[in-house]
Amino acid sequence: MSLTLRAYTPDDFDKLHAIDQACYPSGIAYSKQTLRWFLRLPGAECVVAELEDKIAGFILAQQEGPNAHLITIDVLAHARRRGVGTALLDILEHSLASCGARQVELETATDNQAAIAFWHKHGYRTVGVLKRYYLGRLDAYSMHKSLPAPKET
Repeated sequence: MSLTLRAYTPDDFDKLHAIDQACYPSGIAYSKQTLRWFLRLPGAECVVAELEDKIAGFILAQQEGPNAHLITIDVLAHARRRGVGTALLDILEHSLASCGARQVELETATDNQAAIAFWHKHGYRTVGVLKRYYLGRLDAYSMHKSLPAPKET
């Protein structure tokens, strides 16, 4: 498996939007306008995963001081369970920590068992339930993870 991780460039936008549409149902997947807005937020960081030289996923977060919000992680179905999501999360968390983030928060649907297991495996803990978070009817877990301070060299 040839996996490459790199920073987002504006030329990636259409492919990332298509991946988001493929990964999430209508109403939860982001519109082009919303995805563009997230990518342009101050402190936004987006990492793209290429598998066999084709974009297979991405992760997007925003950092504000010591806090970061993981906006989305999207991996195409054929690339799941191949380490792509873990690689994206690892590089993003390392980057956030090196820029001073000490905590990452995210939301995930309470009925998405695969996502919940993924987040728990990577050290995220449920801190609350957000009622009717998705589409005004689906609950979400609020999850957090503490990030270590970077080691001095």
